[in-house]
Amino acid sequence: MTDKPLTKNIIGFDGHTDLARYESLGGYAAVRKTIGRTDPDAVLELLKDANLRGRGGAGFPTGMKWSFVPKKEGNGHRYLVANADEMEPGTFKDRLLMEKDPHQLIEGMILSAYTISADVGYIFIRGEYHVAIARLQEAINAATASGLLGEHILDSEFSFRLHVHVSAGRYICGEETALLNSLEGKRATPRAKPPFPQVSGLWGRPTIVNNVETLCNVTHIVANGADWFKSLGLGVDGGTKLFGASGRVARPGCWELPMGTPIREILEEHAGGMAEGYQLKGFLPGGASTDFLTPEHLDVPMEYETVMQAGSRMGTGTMIILDDRSCAVGMIANLEKFFARESCGFCTPCREGLPWVQEILDRIEAGNGEPDDMDVLERQSQFIGAIGNTHCAHAPGAMEPLASGLKYFRDEFITHIEGKACPYQREV
Repeated sequence: MTDKPLTKNIIGFDGHTDLARYESLGGYAAVRKTIGRTDPDAVLELLKDANLRGRGGAGFPTGMKWSFVPKKEGNGHRYLVANADEMEPGTFKDRLLMEKDPHQLIEGMILSAYTISADVGYIFIRGEYHVAIARLQEAINAATASGLLGEHILDSEFSFRLHVHVSAGRYICGEETALLNSLEGKRATPRAKPPFPQVSGLWGRPTIVNNVETLCNVTHIVANGADWFKSLGLGVDGGTKLFGASGRVARPGCWELPMGTPIREILEEHAGGMAEGYQLKGFLPGGASTDFLTPEHLDVPMEYETVMQAGSRMGTGTMIILDDRSCAVGMIANLEKFFARESCGFCTPCREGLPWVQEILDRIEAGNGEPDDMDVLERQSQFIGAIGNTHCAHAPGAMEPLASGLKYFRDEFITHIEGKACPYQREV
């Protein structure tokens, strides 16, 4: 057993893990002891007991999500989809797993498919991940040739075919039903729910969509048990997490650490603190669609409930750093430009509201803002940011950096408007 199950094959190894190396390190042992030998319902109960929460941002309990899949009747397909699109700005954790240890994801998907009786799987991956795509396909071919994928896996009644689907890349595909529409060849627009994908998903069949990191955890829970998994966390949430930091820190990167690791430890020990000559002004704790936190929150443990109590969300666990020599208004304007561009355009608050917010922020940053702009931004952040006012959670997520930016960096907005210019000199 190890306290870094997700990266144990990666740390200190310059290369990527092929089938022979993966098996020599214990890979596929969980598949061999489970497929055809363990009741799928027992695996589901194990996942529930471990309380594995989704690592894609929402943190929904994985076992509970899977329990909504109805019992299999007849011969219709059931699907398992790995969301490997990773379009959240500032997030790069799943890329590490897919490029360096692709068989870990494949083993996790085999076990997950067995649990929910899925016979077809897809890895929905962004087209820019060229290296990951090639290595995943190579790993799938090797696993298929070894009888670990395909028909009657390990001479059991269980069959599972796995495909890599290279997407055109849209942030909205982070919403699972938009992803499914895209996979079907349709416009990536979120569907109305219910029905939920667990009952009617891909091509109307029961479907589970999970993040790459989530599925990789399944392998280790099946291999080592629920109590072991829960013991890895420092607080309420069990397991480890891939945490990251980007921006003006000394060592930007990604590290596997226990759930509940304090933010201060991640930034000061693993990221090496701020780069020379810079001070911490604020940070987005879980990617671009989370609320800003400030230096007063450095001792908050990185787990779902504690970060929420601090006023933000843990999200993907990959922090974007705002330093004291960078403009908060400019950073927020840049993020809102991204969110406006990535809207699916289905509902009016998102389609019209996000470009309006972007236009106002661009004017303020350019020195052409007006005092009334602050009231408009406040109203829009409250209206567009309210869950239920839009078709999906894209626009509310987009408003999180703006609403929290107005809270913590209001003086910067006022300085831009009153001074008719951005007070920060741009750095490259």
